[in-house]
Amino acid sequence: MDTDYPLPEIITPQLIEYIKGNYRLNWNGIHGWQHWVRVHENGLHLARKNGANQTVVALFAFTHDMARRNDGWDQGHGGRAAQRIQNDLQGRFFNLPEADLELLVTAVKLHTDGLVQANLTVKTCWDSDRLDLGRVGYRPDPKRLCTAEAKDPGTIEWAFRRSSS
Repeated sequence: MDTDYPLPEIITPQLIEYIKGNYRLNWNGIHGWQHWVRVHENGLHLARKNGANQTVVALFAFTHDMARRNDGWDQGHGGRAAQRIQNDLQGRFFNLPEADLELLVTAVKLHTDGLVQANLTVKTCWDSDRLDLGRVGYRPDPKRLCTAEAKDPGTIEWAFRRSSS
């Protein structure tokens, strides 16, 4: 995998294989592997600046779209992914403390709701995904981002160039 940020130990090959084996869409599609890698890089870039929980941010990157049924508007995919995190992943592939699990579940469940107010780690997760909109032809709008680090014009440009190439 080509990534500027090494994967934390919690992102194991076994976790990735489980997600890949249960992913219904094109692994190389707009909501697949390369998107998750960029969301991971975006998230760790932000978390290293703002102090967000890097473990939660990394897990968000690889789980937020894992329960999609299509690449269009897929209402409920965040909730389905959050449920899978609680029922299938926690205790099998990782053992997050309750507070961290709650942050991850909240971030995943609500990531498409357009919210901008939440805990810093949750906001960092949402921003990490929103900064990857260049893959579908949109430049991230600072008004729809949550953290000062994500709203920085240099960060937006950096993320946009990576996601639109």
